[in-house]
Amino acid sequence: MTRGNLTVISEFLLLGLSEAPEHQLLLFSLFLSMYMVTVVGNLLIILAISSTSHLHTPMYFFIANLSCVDICFTSVTIPKMLLNIQTQRQSISYIGCLMQMYFLILFLEMGNVLLAVMAYDRFVAICHPLHYATIMNPKFCITLVSVALIITHIYPLTHTLLMNTLSFCASVRIHHIFCELYALLKLSCSDIHINELVVYTLGSFLFVTPFLFISLSYMRIFSAILRLHSSQSKLKAFSTCSSHLAVVSLFYGTLFGVYLRPSSSYTVGDSVATVLYAAVAPMLNPFIYSLRNKDMKGALRGLLSWRKLFRRPRTRSGPGAPGLLAATLGNLRRLFFSCFIKQLSKQ
Repeated sequence: MTRGNLTVISEFLLLGLSEAPEHQLLLFSLFLSMYMVTVVGNLLIILAISSTSHLHTPMYFFIANLSCVDICFTSVTIPKMLLNIQTQRQSISYIGCLMQMYFLILFLEMGNVLLAVMAYDRFVAICHPLHYATIMNPKFCITLVSVALIITHIYPLTHTLLMNTLSFCASVRIHHIFCELYALLKLSCSDIHINELVVYTLGSFLFVTPFLFISLSYMRIFSAILRLHSSQSKLKAFSTCSSHLAVVSLFYGTLFGVYLRPSSSYTVGDSVATVLYAAVAPMLNPFIYSLRNKDMKGALRGLLSWRKLFRRPRTRSGPGAPGLLAATLGNLRRLFFSCFIKQLSKQ
């Protein structure tokens, strides 16, 4: 159906990575496992940070926010793909597709800005350690996250409004596992130069600027580390940045190659590269932040210890709930922001 010079599309077809029936069970099992690991891993990070008082610091506050973003980021795309595989349907409504694209870009950009904020946190901790508590105070940390939440809506909202004005050709087959920006532009019969202009201007500014800020921060950090006299001090300073550097490398490794190029050069094979930052990176982030961090490993061991798992606290009314369940419910009842502010105010 047409309306004026626009083709009205009611739904798109998400073809996924493969249409072969013999591959569907493997893909379903693979992405379900990745999604479960992502959600459970990041939830454990959030619970470990919120339940451990000595982790109520700016660095772990930002890590907890990044874990929330990773959960939301994968929840926008993977559940819909799993549902399509299970029901043998590939359709997604037009409105649902635009909403998926909006939240995908939103959480992608939010993670980008949070990585820049975390780089600034490491810069202050290493280059200005005596003023760290004063600069990275609770109010300032919450302001940074709040500003990130606000400004990250600009780019996806712009693209969603522009996408809603485009006309589409007869084919509505998207060779992707979700409604990705360039995959949608590839189907359009309209002039997409304005869309590409937004990518190269607003998109470059909002995505490349945090990357340049991270690069500049680490240039200053490495310069400060090299000036340290003790090898042990150098190693300790670098270890506080190694996890963040690994996450940054994983995040930007595929992001620029997929987005910062003309949409006309988009190929089906790029959907595989997109999966790396859409599913693999959020799954690996909890491991990166926990395996090389003694405090985080200690908090996770305390959260998952068998003693706490099966211990029943003694109360006047008799045995209570298992220790881990009670601790988890207690953690959920407490606001993380309140704990964070209270702990830092004591420093």
